[in-house]
Amino acid sequence: MNNAHAREIGLTDESGLARLLAQAAHATAIGAQGDPEAFLLAFDHGTPVQGPNHAWFLARRPRFLYVDRVCVAARARKQGLARALYTDAFAVARQRGLPVICCEVNLDPPNPASDAFHAALGFGEVGQAFLPGRNKTVRYLEREP
Repeated sequence: MNNAHAREIGLTDESGLARLLAQAAHATAIGAQGDPEAFLLAFDHGTPVQGPNHAWFLARRPRFLYVDRVCVAARARKQGLARALYTDAFAVARQRGLPVICCEVNLDPPNPASDAFHAALGFGEVGQAFLPGRNKTVRYLEREP
């Protein structure tokens, strides 16, 4: 499922996903084990640097929960699963006393569905960056949990 949405969330293989899960401050899925309908993977300020987007927040925020990837299978779209995953992440951030939850969304290539979704959840832009190794520009978003 991750690689079906690699343009939006990044390509990984089984060992890469296992590494991400081992570093995750929060990881959750909805659906059957081994065949989920949706998942969310997040790092925090205590996680070693997990790429340029996580590093951007590490350099600017002392404490946070960073949603690295959220993905919903095509068969499960429009059922509120991404919203449910974020609701859970907001609760985790509040329980841990984290003042901000953050993420990034592609600006170029554009991802209008993700932009609209995050705006509806109350996220606001706090910065942008061009990632030359990935040939894309991202918008950094935040909100209070």
